[in-house]
Amino acid sequence: MPLFGSPLNPPLTDWRGRTVWIVGASSGIGRATAALLHHQGARIVVSARQAEALDSFVHEHPGSLALPLDVTDADAVRAAVEAVLTQTGGPPHLVLYCAGHYRAQTATAFDLSDMQRHLAVNYGGALHLLDAVLPQLLSAGQGHISLVGSVAGYRGLPLSLAYGPTKAALNNLAENLYLDLHPHGLGVSIVNPGFVDTPLTAQNAFTMPALITPEQAAAAMLRGWAQGRFEMNFPRRFTRWVRLLRCLPDAWYFAAVRRVTQS
Repeated sequence: MPLFGSPLNPPLTDWRGRTVWIVGASSGIGRATAALLHHQGARIVVSARQAEALDSFVHEHPGSLALPLDVTDADAVRAAVEAVLTQTGGPPHLVLYCAGHYRAQTATAFDLSDMQRHLAVNYGGALHLLDAVLPQLLSAGQGHISLVGSVAGYRGLPLSLAYGPTKAALNNLAENLYLDLHPHGLGVSIVNPGFVDTPLTAQNAFTMPALITPEQAAAAMLRGWAQGRFEMNFPRRFTRWVRLLRCLPDAWYFAAVRRVTQS
């Protein structure tokens, strides 16, 4: 059994020659992480719905591969996995699921279609990817799966009716994946950012505390993988307090959230 402070995953430090597949790489955290890993010598495969954005990335980062993909289409995801295997010569060393959908929503303006869209992209797409890629990684006996969640998945938050539950699901999914896959030599991690300056958060009309850039987020993720961490949350000056809120009794938690959001 690993001791407290010991790496929970095989540390990923030398990216030279490693294949990394980032799903959700057209902008924001996914694109910044792809760029940083390319700079460190990894062979990058980028996927997203926006083909032009992917082509732009490949043009700026020679040797990369673009695979346009709609994660809500299970058949398309299976075909993409086959393409990665064929064009890179084997399963990726790291698969990062960064695809995401976000629209602020409250229960007083319940929108079922958008709730289902959040579920299909943020969680269902991850399941499609796992269904297609897990057999390949298990057969190889190596590889790392990393899911991008959010601190919004820790507890219920205002305006997060649609988004938060899908990120909570990813956190629980990652824990179960770790328990099942660690004995088989596979790494699993969950990334829970605070506020990062991306096209998704640009929709927010409120001041976002401790806002960081996608490049700062990418650097934090690489540090976490190098340390063999299971969970990465950042920036710590913000996320450590959000994590502590999970330990509050319900009455205290709801009172604290109301006080902050109504002030």
